[in-house]
Amino acid sequence: MAKYRFRSLLGLFFFMTISLGYAQNGRFQQAVAYKMEVDMDVVTNQYKGLQSLSYTNNSPDTLKRVFYHLYYNAFQPGSMMDVRSRTIADPDQRVKDRISKLTPEEIGYLHATKLTMNGKPVRFTEVGTVLEVDLDQPILPNSTVKFEMAFEGQVPLQVRRSGRDSEEGVRYSMSQWYPKMANYDEQGWHANPYVAREFYGIWGDFDVKITIDKTYTLGGTGYLQNPNQIGHGYQDEGVKVSEPKGKTLTWHFVAPQVHDFMWAADNKYKHDKVQMANGITVHHFYIPGEKTTENWEKLKEFTPKAIDYLSQKFGQYPYKQFSVVQGGDGGMEYAMSTLITGERSLPSLVGVMVHELAHSWFHGVLASNESLYPWMDEGFTSYATNLAMASIFQSNPAPQRSSYGGYYRLVKSGLEEPMSTHADHYQTNAAYGAAAYSKGAVFLAQLGYVIGEDVRDRGMLRYWNTWKFKHPNVNDLVRVMEKESGLELDWYKEYFVNSTKTIDYAVKEVKASEGGTSITLERVGAMPMPVDVVITYKDGTKELVYLPLEMMRGEKKAEVNAPSLVLSQDWSWTHPTHTISLKRAMDTIKSVEIDPSKRMADVQVENNKVEF
Repeated sequence: MAKYRFRSLLGLFFFMTISLGYAQNGRFQQAVAYKMEVDMDVVTNQYKGLQSLSYTNNSPDTLKRVFYHLYYNAFQPGSMMDVRSRTIADPDQRVKDRISKLTPEEIGYLHATKLTMNGKPVRFTEVGTVLEVDLDQPILPNSTVKFEMAFEGQVPLQVRRSGRDSEEGVRYSMSQWYPKMANYDEQGWHANPYVAREFYGIWGDFDVKITIDKTYTLGGTGYLQNPNQIGHGYQDEGVKVSEPKGKTLTWHFVAPQVHDFMWAADNKYKHDKVQMANGITVHHFYIPGEKTTENWEKLKEFTPKAIDYLSQKFGQYPYKQFSVVQGGDGGMEYAMSTLITGERSLPSLVGVMVHELAHSWFHGVLASNESLYPWMDEGFTSYATNLAMASIFQSNPAPQRSSYGGYYRLVKSGLEEPMSTHADHYQTNAAYGAAAYSKGAVFLAQLGYVIGEDVRDRGMLRYWNTWKFKHPNVNDLVRVMEKESGLELDWYKEYFVNSTKTIDYAVKEVKASEGGTSITLERVGAMPMPVDVVITYKDGTKELVYLPLEMMRGEKKAEVNAPSLVLSQDWSWTHPTHTISLKRAMDTIKSVEIDPSKRMADVQVENNKVEF
């Protein structure tokens, strides 16, 4: 009996251990493996495809429904994208009311014509840009099923991101072109209708065959598997490509561990390859002309430099290829590639390339949910772009100033909404753009002020190594930075992300006191911050008074090139003022200034300094 009880307890312990281990293993991720064959008709701009999708449910949930994105259905009169663009206060100038005016030959569409799961037909309903699929047999936890679909599409006239016959004459920018399984994570399904904002996908492997007119050159996501049969600049050195029979070629691409697949095609593309010392191949595709050739030839020098810089700063680029492709309607990031408009000045061309390349880190590999946290993609990408451009061109000693300026303009506009707002649901495009791009960049730049720039930089590498290919959220980032700094940072997220409260500190009073000088500081704004106060003396020396927030539960380490620390004491957020006492006489002081580095996003810097 005792022996049985011991075994029972041992079994219970084992079960609890396994259960706790499973609970502590982190969030689940679904997995996909796509195989697609597509035939493109370059006369009708229509295509037909077959898709085989292996879908692995790594969640603890039983799935009775699944959802696919059908993005091209947005490019039809009366769609949500069309109506939203015509009714928002400040429509995107590229869209405006253009969708409402598309003819039947110009609209986009994407339809599933047949769908099975494990060989058995399933019921599906097309609702705008989402395909709703009801399953007779649910997908059990930790199981894999196979969906097989026949689909057909029409490429819309270029309006936004994807389409045909752009203003620069690019025939096809094929992004969001295939039925794409929506992501299911710890927050449930993310089957958001497409209204021109962001994308969120599942990592997996893509095996794609595209049959198209043989005069067209293709570039985009994936490694070409048959380069010596295709040619078009892909063939190995010294290989003579035989003239293909018939009117078409079938391009075979494979892309491992990506969450999207883009391709572009034109019969006028020039294709250049640059081989980097680390084994990465950089592809450039553009239409030669007076407005392109000279700058695109120069661009080949800058793309490898940017890859090297960003890899050193934020983590090694994980793929063996990156493609810069002329197309789209501005610049947009995709797996292993980007679409950018090509008729630009060299600084503009390099700038947009660097920005879209930087997305490879924050959209491509870290891949936070862009709809929920667009600032973690666009903002961090803007931050990285500013640093990379300053490094490449050896210019701009304050690379983040433009992002701070964008944030300040947002505050003054009265349009600001919390950065926790879903990307699709901002009231204005202006508020979305400034929050996602500018305030998101300020979040990282200002974090360097809070915890120290070296610590922040180490934290970004730790963030990459911890969360690459795992869809981190804002809490994950904050926890990484807390571990790296030893400081509590939840308050920073709550104020700067989840509210629109602003920072405003002032030097309220400086007066002589018994034995020295008394300096009173005031928190005017609603958001509390740690405060660096620099006292400059008439003899040219400087001293730093550091006032961390009590709720940080610690202090940042001394920063390089900072003045010597003379005093450090907590300032509780509940106290609107704080007085510090210096042992030096007031008549020796030249100035008292809050944050001369200008890294704190203080919306009213005029009250930050007192001079004598």
